[in-house]
Amino acid sequence: MKARPRITIRIRSALLLAFAVFAVSFYASVGQGSQAQNPQSPNPQTQNQPAPSPPPDLKSPGFQEFSDRVQKYVQLHKSIEATVPKLKTTNEPELIVAHQKILARKIKAARAHAKPGDIFTPAAKEDFLKAISSEFQGPQAPHAKATIKQGAPLGKVRLHVNEIYPESIPYTSVPPTMLQKLPKLPEEVAYRAVGRDLVLLDVKANLVVDYLPGVIPIEGTNGQ
Repeated sequence: MKARPRITIRIRSALLLAFAVFAVSFYASVGQGSQAQNPQSPNPQTQNQPAPSPPPDLKSPGFQEFSDRVQKYVQLHKSIEATVPKLKTTNEPELIVAHQKILARKIKAARAHAKPGDIFTPAAKEDFLKAISSEFQGPQAPHAKATIKQGAPLGKVRLHVNEIYPESIPYTSVPPTMLQKLPKLPEEVAYRAVGRDLVLLDVKANLVVDYLPGVIPIEGTNGQ
C-alpha cells in the first residue's frame, strides 16, 4: 500500500512534463507559422525611403562612345606633348604656366574645328544625365550636394570648347561617389563641376576639351 503514492506522483510528474513539452512545441510552431505567412513584412523604418536607383551601366553604348573619343583625344595630346620641350622640375610658376600655354596653343591648333558634343556625344549625354541624376538621390545625395556647393558663387558662366579654362572661374571637384558612376579617365584629363555644368578638362594644358551644360540637378549651385 505504501508504493501507490510514489507511483501516483511519478505519473503526475510525467503528465506535467509531457504537457510542458507540448506547450513549448505548440507556441514555437505558431511563431514560425506567423513569420512564414509574412516573410516580406515591411520594415517601418524603410517604408518611407525612396527605392535606390539602379547603378549606371558603364559598358553602355553612350559611355563606350565617350571613352573611345577620350582615348583619341589623349593620343593627340601625347603626340603634341612629345614635341614640346620637357619642363624641368621647378617651383617657378611662370615657367610652369609658360609650358602649359605652349602645350595648349598646339592642341588648340590641332583641334581648330572642335565643338561642343565632340566628346560628350548625344548618346553619352543621355548616360551622363542618368548617372548624375542617380547621384543626387538616395542616402549619398546630401554629401554630393555639399561637395558641389563648395565652390565660390559664380555669375553666368560661358565656357568655350578648345579654349584655356579662365583663371577667374573656380571649379569644384566631382564627388568621389559620382566618379564611381562615370567612365574612368586617363591622367591627362579630369572631370570638373562648374556651377551646373560638367567639364572635361585637360589638366596639363588647362584646356576645356568639352562640357555638358546644366546636367547637375541641384538648386542653389554656382551659376544660379
